[in-house]
Amino acid sequence: MERADWTHEAHLAACLYLLTERRDLDVDAEIAGLISRFNESVGGVNDDQGGYHDTITRAYVTGVRLFLAETEEAGLSAQVNALLLSPVGAREWPLRFYSHDLLFSVAARRGYVAPDLAPLAIPRAAP
Repeated sequence: MERADWTHEAHLAACLYLLTERRDLDVDAEIAGLISRFNESVGGVNDDQGGYHDTITRAYVTGVRLFLAETEEAGLSAQVNALLLSPVGAREWPLRFYSHDLLFSVAARRGYVAPDLAPLAIPRAAP
């Protein structure tokens, strides 16, 4: 995969894949390293202005889990397509919970910060 291929949609598809197909991974513990290493492997950097963004990543991991708890779609492709069409799939979705200034702050890029507008929805436990 090239850096240009690492779009918003690709991020979400990869997140859904990791959560559903890679049960051997602890996504919460490993996602920062996975994304940071990929960024570096394609010539990117992870600094205060670019690269890995911890709060956005963790917000979307929560959102994808919520989507998976609610969706009736089966199969990876169908789930990814439905996710991309859902509210969670929107680029602006985290801004339901975070002010722009907080979400795009250096602190939010470097580590997780709690939302300042509304709490993130927590996925229900699977039955």
